[in-house]
Amino acid sequence: MTKTSIPWLDSPTDFPSTDHALQYPPGLLAASLEINADWLEASYARGIFPWYSQGEPVLWWSTSPRAVLYTHEFKLHRSLGKAVRKANKNPNRAIRLNTAFEDVMRACAAPRPGQDGTWISEEVLAAYTELHRRGYAHSIEHWEGDQLVGGLYCVALGKMVYGESMFAIQTDASKIAFAHFVYWLKAQNVHIIDCQQATGHLMSMGARTVSRKVFETEMENSIVQPTLNWEPRELVWTYDQT
Repeated sequence: MTKTSIPWLDSPTDFPSTDHALQYPPGLLAASLEINADWLEASYARGIFPWYSQGEPVLWWSTSPRAVLYTHEFKLHRSLGKAVRKANKNPNRAIRLNTAFEDVMRACAAPRPGQDGTWISEEVLAAYTELHRRGYAHSIEHWEGDQLVGGLYCVALGKMVYGESMFAIQTDASKIAFAHFVYWLKAQNVHIIDCQQATGHLMSMGARTVSRKVFETEMENSIVQPTLNWEPRELVWTYDQT
């Protein structure tokens, strides 16, 4: 018999085994009333992430297959390489790490064409911002002068990096930031980035799907590695891949 119900959690210590995730909706594992930094710390350490609509309970997921990007498999296509070179030649452009986390999250939450809304509510923003203060959530920003034109945010435990959301108000701005980020991670011996869902955008850059078992093994091996230095800085392009 296919399981059709999920447990209601009262504490972040109550997450069930990911083996209990539903087949439909694929990967749905549990629900809770609240979300905060404690819940996020506990969930990401187990490979579980939140995603839900406003007005719903907080829903927690462990998808299988899982979309991941191995940093050595990242594909810098010709068009993106050209955009990176152009951006790097512009003295007003900069890719920075952890200088505007909340601004990036708010930009990711902004309405987009064809979407009715966003799951990044004030409650979600507050939870991830506190996680950022604790040193576990990070922003990668694409600046033109003093304007934030693109970027992304992620969660990181040890050398396990969990990609979250991206935004761009200029063509390729988030992709350029992501390329800088991937090569920076590769230089820090980060092996894998969790992408959660397989999208055409990510798959075109080298992401692929793996089973939950493979993902969790990779995650467990990466989490115990030394934590990266996430101090605010500019990510300078020093690679010849373009």
